[in-house]
Amino acid sequence: MSRPRFVGWLLVLVTLLAYLPILRDGFLNFDDRDYVTENQLVRQGLTWPGVQWAFQTWHASNWHPVTWLSHMADCELFRLNPAGHHLVNLLFHVANVWLLFRLWRRLTDALWPSAVIAALFAWHPLHIESVAWVAERKDVLSTFFALLALLAYTEYAQSKERRSEVGGQRSEVSDRSPPSILHLPPSLAYGLSLFCFALGLMSKPMLVTLPFVMVLLDFWPLKRFGSRPPTSDLRPLTSDPGPQVSSLRSAVLWRLVFEKWPFLLLALASCVVTILAQRADAIAPLTKFSLGLRMENAISAYASYLYKTIWPAHLAVFYPLFQPAWPTVALAAAFLLAISALVWRRAKSQPWLAIGWLWYLGTLVPVIGLLQVGDQALADRYTYFPLIGIFLAGTWAAKDFAQHFLLSNRWLTTAAVLTLAACLTVTEHQLRYWRDSETIFTHALEVTADNATARLNLGGALQEEHRPAEALNQYRQALKLDPASPEVCNNLGRLLNDAGKPAEALDYCRRAVVLNEKSAPSHNGLGVVLTELGHFDEALNEFSTAARLNAGYAAPHFQTGRVLLKLGREAEALPQFREALRLEPGNFGMLIFIARVLASDQNSQARDGTQALALAQQAAQLAGGPQPVVLDTLAMACAETDQFDAATNLAQQAIATALAGGNRDDAAAMRERLELYQQKQPARISYQAP
Repeated sequence: MSRPRFVGWLLVLVTLLAYLPILRDGFLNFDDRDYVTENQLVRQGLTWPGVQWAFQTWHASNWHPVTWLSHMADCELFRLNPAGHHLVNLLFHVANVWLLFRLWRRLTDALWPSAVIAALFAWHPLHIESVAWVAERKDVLSTFFALLALLAYTEYAQSKERRSEVGGQRSEVSDRSPPSILHLPPSLAYGLSLFCFALGLMSKPMLVTLPFVMVLLDFWPLKRFGSRPPTSDLRPLTSDPGPQVSSLRSAVLWRLVFEKWPFLLLALASCVVTILAQRADAIAPLTKFSLGLRMENAISAYASYLYKTIWPAHLAVFYPLFQPAWPTVALAAAFLLAISALVWRRAKSQPWLAIGWLWYLGTLVPVIGLLQVGDQALADRYTYFPLIGIFLAGTWAAKDFAQHFLLSNRWLTTAAVLTLAACLTVTEHQLRYWRDSETIFTHALEVTADNATARLNLGGALQEEHRPAEALNQYRQALKLDPASPEVCNNLGRLLNDAGKPAEALDYCRRAVVLNEKSAPSHNGLGVVLTELGHFDEALNEFSTAARLNAGYAAPHFQTGRVLLKLGREAEALPQFREALRLEPGNFGMLIFIARVLASDQNSQARDGTQALALAQQAAQLAGGPQPVVLDTLAMACAETDQFDAATNLAQQAIATALAGGNRDDAAAMRERLELYQQKQPARISYQAP
């Protein structure tokens, strides 16, 4: 095996071993619900309606159909087993490591510097978020296509250089480059690069800066800007060649920029679509975050990312946005200007410094906060592609430093090994916090101050774990930090309502609606509380508003059906239930409730034993194991279809399972139904309100 191939496989193997712990991690309650766990079209796997939806939707405030299709493919293969989803993220990350190594080998023919860049990219702790978070599939996926696009572009550029001989000499690039892996003519390589760029934009629109990266590579290491222009551009030299040389350089620069017009056109289209997708819900107005605050935060964020690159401590899944202190902003601005001045002075003698620095600055522009999306000051995941520039500049600077001071290769190797070992150590430590929602948000609270978002999501995790008192404490603290958060108010209302305190919940739910009148979940939550309080007409109005605000939201249809049942209007309730199941065919709770209604409602016109049995069987498949409520519902459906022996057997299993779980009250109700089945009678339940 050749040395480059061995190094490439070693990078792949170590990266796999380093990130294997993520396979034990679960889904998070932060974005994973929107992307996978509560997205019914995604959960159904690869279906034609899902594919159509992927290309038509702005769900999650983005247009990224390729990302949606990748999540659907995961659900097709692994359903909701989080290990499979994490594995795919890891495989894309590993592929990116190999592609990055291959790209810089192709560009520079420098084996060990290319390996160090790829290793830093693979093992740096700032990249954990993009790999260990299922919802950030868009990071690893878009970078995969970006690196493929750059490889194809490199093939295109070097093929053109090989074919354009001036004065009988080939370009320097073609002489030093390793053999091509694509073997494509320039036109096909260009088309492949454009196609991969389009796929990358459809994975994450942050990739709009890739044409800018291509121009940087034209300067170095491709050195296309330094090559002589085509013969048609040459003119007889005058006695003063200075202006002519400058003119020729400008002509070459414009030629290289114009060469990328299809890429720029795609980038422009992606920008327009992204703004349209995010303007309604995601982009924060200037009244919330002023332009001055955004600029100050952008300067601080650029410096913070560099600091975290060198000293990756206190990493968090969410960093709240606050007004930075002016001395901090001034110091960050001076630091950034000093680096910019240094790389400008060294641009001719050490071009990798300027290329790496501009790569970092340019590729962060879409997410630096000038167009603020969300409430975060910065995010580790935003550095996944931009930090390649810093790794490039740092690696080549270290190599140049060693050569300048005549240091031995042993010194350089030792420094590289220690740096990479430190990255691996910190990464292994940081991966422990990604186990589940509770651990990641508890850690965020430990390393950040006044983090309302972390408290909100930690409260949600505790509520799911049936720890209402702890969840309530987190919600109340979150509300103190952010009194204008409709999400916190909505969660507080839901928690209090579940605790049997609908009167207390009502105030929070009304406040959530006032804070965000366009939030369908807030209107739905208010309707649920009003239902508990017996205000059925008001509840129906809220559910109607929620359904109007979000046509793909199943909950208000389901809740409307429940209210109509309470009012004895079964004929109107059933169409609402059917619509809810159409929108969310895999919703376990809805399947169980509707199956029980169809199997046991006192109104014969509302019963349909065959359909009840089908829905109960579907719920049983989703349950993945014996659950008392599933067995009890199956028994009710079997009894309604005159399968009383089967109903008796299922009811007995349901009672035994309920008792094993300590649910004595449920078991008592099941015994009453069992006696009916033994007498060849189906169960009958009234769903009307008193």
